[in-house]
Amino acid sequence: MQTGKINIFWFRRDLRTEDNAGLFHALNAGLPVLPVFIFDTDILNQLNPDDARVSFIYDRLAKLRKAFEENGSSLKVFHGKPLEFFQQIISEYSVSAVYTNRDYEPTACERDQAVKEFLEKKEIHFFDFKDQVIFDHDEIVKEDGKPYTVFTPYSRKWKAALSDAALNGFSSQNLLHNLLKTKPFEIISLEKMGFEVTTYAVPEFDISEEKLSTYARLRDFPAENGTSRLSVHLRFGTVSIRKVTRIALQYSEIFLNELIWRNFYMDILWHFPKVEKQSFKPEYDRIVWRNNEAEFNKWCCGETGYPLVDAGMRELNETGYMHNRVRMVTASFLTKHLLVDWRWGEAYFAEKLVDYDLAANNGAWQWAAGCGCDAAPYFRVFNPALQNQKFDPENKYIRKWVPEFGTNQYSEPIVDHTFARNRAIETYKRYLQSE
Repeated sequence: MQTGKINIFWFRRDLRTEDNAGLFHALNAGLPVLPVFIFDTDILNQLNPDDARVSFIYDRLAKLRKAFEENGSSLKVFHGKPLEFFQQIISEYSVSAVYTNRDYEPTACERDQAVKEFLEKKEIHFFDFKDQVIFDHDEIVKEDGKPYTVFTPYSRKWKAALSDAALNGFSSQNLLHNLLKTKPFEIISLEKMGFEVTTYAVPEFDISEEKLSTYARLRDFPAENGTSRLSVHLRFGTVSIRKVTRIALQYSEIFLNELIWRNFYMDILWHFPKVEKQSFKPEYDRIVWRNNEAEFNKWCCGETGYPLVDAGMRELNETGYMHNRVRMVTASFLTKHLLVDWRWGEAYFAEKLVDYDLAANNGAWQWAAGCGCDAAPYFRVFNPALQNQKFDPENKYIRKWVPEFGTNQYSEPIVDHTFARNRAIETYKRYLQSE
């Protein structure tokens, strides 16, 4: 065992050195800090070998490693189960405490609780910090202490609670000299973990004044370069939410509201972990979905005969990304037009989206199906043709992803809109009004 006490910082969804709350507290605690990352096999075993997210993480870890090696340290990367890693590391080092940033997903909470209990039995402290969101746990709740389940009052309370203290950054990037001095560690290859080196289209995000000043006007038009492309960076913590929020406050109320939606869904998932598998409104779990597999597969492949839906699905399949307005249209189409269980669509997005985030994805799918918190009434059914006219009037986005659009090669619609809308409303009404 290496002599001398150390602390550990465990990277997860916070792959940066700048303004990293948990890393700052670890580096400021008076002992050398060993940074670690765990490729958790419980997660990896559920992914396809060509999953672009693993390549994205791997590339970000290489950048972290380089920054640490410039400071005479390194990054220890482990492939396996977290508890196995901690059993191993405490046999190699005299560990005083483990620092990390909080995760709010149900399985992550269970994992962290198990690690904490294991470490505490060994008299090792486990400290976790808020870093993914501006507010968490019970910081934004009603006067009676209950969580908000409607966005508008939540957002009002969120904005009222905002202060300099909530937005203050952590100068973790200035404390890297407090890392444990060590030789570079070898890092396992993607291939050895069973993954392919994948090319992925994750552009750098843009939250400049110029971008945010046009955000409200352009964000709903998929053919425009009108969004920040920030989602994947927030998902993996390659940018600080505090920094992003300060910029949003300066330039765009609409953009700020999108960040608050993200925080809202994170809070919903933490307060109501059942939503991962069940409808937020339990009566919606009475619905008997059609779940026609042939129709679901046509939706997955972008062959529904509805151009905006098909363009969105093809963009997703090819790039791992889909424009947010089109996500709403495709989700509404699957749940309302085809009466396929929202969980099927949620799982497909989970598999394909490079920016997949359980809280946001689940919240948005339940919103589309009408079964979530703050849900649109079930009788609101998006008309894909009207969405097309409104948000892609020149069919630029559609022609990019559906080149056969407008020719006799293009699919006939798999269902008539008016028929599908009426069927959806009747189905929902039947099951929601039954006892």
